[in-house]
Parts: sequence; structure tokens; C-alpha cells
Amino acid sequence: MKTHTLGAIWAAGILMLGQAVFGAPVPVTFTGFFADPNPNWAGMQDEIGQYITEKTGVTLKAEFPVGSADQKIALIAASGQYPDFIAPKGQSASLIDSGALLDLSKLIDQYAPNIKAVLGDQLKRLRYSSKDPSIYFIPNLDTMGQIYFDTDAWFKLQLGALKEQGYPRVETVQDYEKVVATYVKKHPTTADGKPTIGLSLLADDWRIVISTTNPAFWATGAPDDGEFFIDPKTFKAKEHYFRPEEKEYFRWLNHMNDVGLLDKESFVQKYDQYKAKVAQGRVVGLIDANWEISDAIKSLLAAGQFDKIYGRFGVVTKKGIKPAYNQLTGFNGGWGIAITKDCKDPVRAIQFLDWLAAPENQVLINWGIEGKHWTMVNGKRTFTAATLAAMKADPNGFQKKTGLGAAGLANSSTGSGGNYNISLRYGDGVKDKTGNFYTTTFPEQILESYTPLEREAMKAYKTTFWNDLLPKASEFPVKAWGAGWSIPVPEDSILKQHWDKEQAVVRKRIPEAILAKPADFDRLYDAFLAELTQTTTAMLDEETKLVQDRIALWTK
Repeated sequence: MKTHTLGAIWAAGILMLGQAVFGAPVPVTFTGFFADPNPNWAGMQDEIGQYITEKTGVTLKAEFPVGSADQKIALIAASGQYPDFIAPKGQSASLIDSGALLDLSKLIDQYAPNIKAVLGDQLKRLRYSSKDPSIYFIPNLDTMGQIYFDTDAWFKLQLGALKEQGYPRVETVQDYEKVVATYVKKHPTTADGKPTIGLSLLADDWRIVISTTNPAFWATGAPDDGEFFIDPKTFKAKEHYFRPEEKEYFRWLNHMNDVGLLDKESFVQKYDQYKAKVAQGRVVGLIDANWEISDAIKSLLAAGQFDKIYGRFGVVTKKGIKPAYNQLTGFNGGWGIAITKDCKDPVRAIQFLDWLAAPENQVLINWGIEGKHWTMVNGKRTFTAATLAAMKADPNGFQKKTGLGAAGLANSSTGSGGNYNISLRYGDGVKDKTGNFYTTTFPEQILESYTPLEREAMKAYKTTFWNDLLPKASEFPVKAWGAGWSIPVPEDSILKQHWDKEQAVVRKRIPEAILAKPADFDRLYDAFLAELTQTTTAMLDEETKLVQDRIALWTK
């Protein structure tokens, strides 16, 4: 692995720092590419962005993917020309191997006291590997001290359907199917005459793993380790599809198709088409992550279609299985934001990330400007009435105007993040020195954001939050390797070819098995596993080595 030395460029950064301390902040523009799309980015012309520029002198010229983020990052790596910041998610290996990213170890040590304070004793988890202990990323996805007050369970049912059926208990796939079937039979069309859809899946490109294949491990008691299942005793990896219980999950999807409850367009529709169906209130059941349907949910909220919002359940294939949504991984490190070798002022860059990590600025990016977006009421940080009304009326417009996420609506899939959650930060449940939460996702705020129909559902289920319907974190051991999907894969690893080879099989054979006649399901699924074995056997040892290396790295 190559690393880029900082050398003399620190001197210029220190000079800039001096000017910033003893006078007005020196204006600087940083460029950045972020793998996650952000349609509400306003070029730092929103209210929080302007405030940040005023205080730091920094303007961030950010680019987000149009189409495939992986392809864009590959093009950036091949070009040899890099933005100042880059957040590549799982596509970091080629950047590291080409020497594109700075080792941030010394920068953090000398110029990032806030980042170090947030990390505490978890700094070692930022190291890349045992062979290369450099720190390339400031985590911007993982958070410190996270408590899940209202976990996102992926099996979703419209509140209107649940209410109409007396809020039935939904624990197994059979329970889930009954709600869907009953509603579709009674309401074959929507109010505007469109056919009601029982269950719709999304299989557009990489999104197939989110809506179609990942739910197989959620429904069978396994945690999320990407395409692998990690044995918690031996730490050996295998493709999760080979677990016999997952075959039964896909058999259930095959059954849902056979009885006419599965959307016939599930495996051909594009993402925008899928979101449009959800936004129209046509889809009774979804199996998906909140972040994937957030735009559609915002549209439903803005239109006042609260009966089309979804309740969230930890559905399993049979009673006795514990869905592992709340199993803790510890602090993952892994993915985040990097500073590249083309950054002309890496000291100023790390100071900017450190500024965002400061306690008062974590409040800023989550809550906004005191007196404008929030005030203290009897010692509690509270959004103003105008802020709450604006974020509920038009979540997307609110974020574009202010830079804040639709924080009060986190439970309804809109998310609590805004435009500036790009640096290390505390998670939900952590309080600042005033005794208030840093983030806006905490019990009182969640309850405040629930619609009346959601509160009615919670009362019917004799609970407070959707998360209360799931097994608690204390019922699972903390995963020693964190999350398998967050383990960096070196560029020269055979696993770099794993995704394309494996997905070529998965994207063809899983839909084929689901859409087949039930009498053909076993034959097709077994053929799928046989084909998968031919393409992935050699890769399992490599994944096992990476898992075991991470455990060793974290325990040194």
C-alpha cells in the first residue's frame, strides 16, 4: 500500500490557521465527492451552510453520483486527479493502492482534538489493516455511543391496512401475508382506480440486495454482514444463501408470487418507478430499508396520506427466531471521508472536519442555529413551532432551505441527518454538557414526530415505539468483527472480483426461483447454489482471513 507524506505542505496550513485565529477566516474552497446521493444539497447556500462558511471560511464544492457511484469512483481513481475530500464507501481499495489518500494519523494527532475526544479509546479501529495500519478515513457513517431508540425493521405494512384489521400481531411471514392478502381482496384498486399492489420488491442494479436478498438473513435471525454469514464461534465465512433457513424464505416469496400478491414488475422496475408506486400509496407491503423509500414517504407525509405510511415489523420465517436488527457491532471505523494527496491544504481540511466534530457544531448540524431553528425551553433544546411546521409540511424543501434533515420525522423514514453530517459525530442517545441530546432522534422527539395514526397503532400494540416489537440488544452478543460489509477489501484481493461474479449469478437465479412454478422451486434454487459454489468457493477463505484480521487488529 502507498501512503502520501505531508512534509512541507503543513507549513502553509499552519500559516492559514494563524490567519484564521487572529483575523477573519481566510476563505477556502474544498472540493469533494460523496458516494451517497444528496438531492437536497444546496451548495452551502442553505442557512446552515452560510453559517458554517461565515465561521470557518470554508466553502465545500460537493459532487454526488448521477448513476453508479462505484463507476464514478473507478473513473476518479483511474484519472489520477482527485477532489480534496472523497467519501467512497466500500470502494476505497483502488484509491489507497494508488496512493491517492493521505494517512491521517499525524494530522489527527496534531490538529484534531475534537475528533480525538469523540473517538476516545476507539482510535485503533480506524486503522486500515494489520499490514497497513494507516488511518485513511474519518468515519462519517458510523457514530459513537449509538443507541437505537426506534430501529428500522424492514418488513413494512401500511397503517391503514393494519387499522382496518384491528392491528393484528405480525411476527411471521404468514402473519404478514395475511394482512396483505386481506387488504388486497377488500381493496383491489386504490381511490384513484389504480390496481392495489400487495408486495413490491426492488431489484434495480445493486438495490436487489437491499429489498430482495438481504431480508433473507433478517427473517432467519442472522445479522447484516453483507453477502456473507460469519459463524460467531469459528469466525468462518460462507455465502448466506447456503443457510437452509434462507431457502425457505425465498420459497415464501415464490409462494407470494404464485398467489398473485407479488408485484409482477418487481424484477424489471427501475428505482424511480418503485418509489412512485409507494408515493401513490398503492403498495400495501414493502420489504426494504427506510433510507431507500424516504423520498416516497416524504411525499406521502406532505400529501397527508398518513394511512399509507408504514408500520415496521421484525418478521421471521417461523416462531422462535429472533430478528437481529438490534445486535450491536461496536464502533466499526471503516467507511468515511478521506483527504486526498491533491488537497493543497490538508491541515485546513482536517481542521474543518474537526470543527464539525466539536460539541457545539454537532448541535449546529443536527439542530440548526439557536434562536432561529431551536430554543431552550425549561432546560430542553426544542425546535421552534415554525421549524417543526416547515419540516413536516415539506421535508425536502426544508432541507434545501436550512441544511437540516427532517429531524422530527426520523421514525417515518425521512432520517435525522442533514447536509453536513460528513464528519465523525456522536450517535443517538449521547448527551452534551447541557444534558440535551446531540442528535434529534431520541424518545421525546420520536413521539412528537409520530402521526396520530402511528400513536394509535402503538397503543393497540401496547408499546411505545416500533422498536419495542423487536428483541433488545441485550439479547445478542456484541459482534467481535463489527459488520462484515464494513471491512476494507484490499485492491489485490480476489474478493474484489467477488461482487461482480456473485451478483451475476444472484441477479439471474434469485428472480428466476421466485417467479417459477412452486413445483420447480427446489430444482432451481439448488441449481443456483451449485452455480454459486463454482464462482465463490475460493473467496470464502479470503473473507474469513479478513474477518479474523479485523478481530486481531482491534484487540492489539
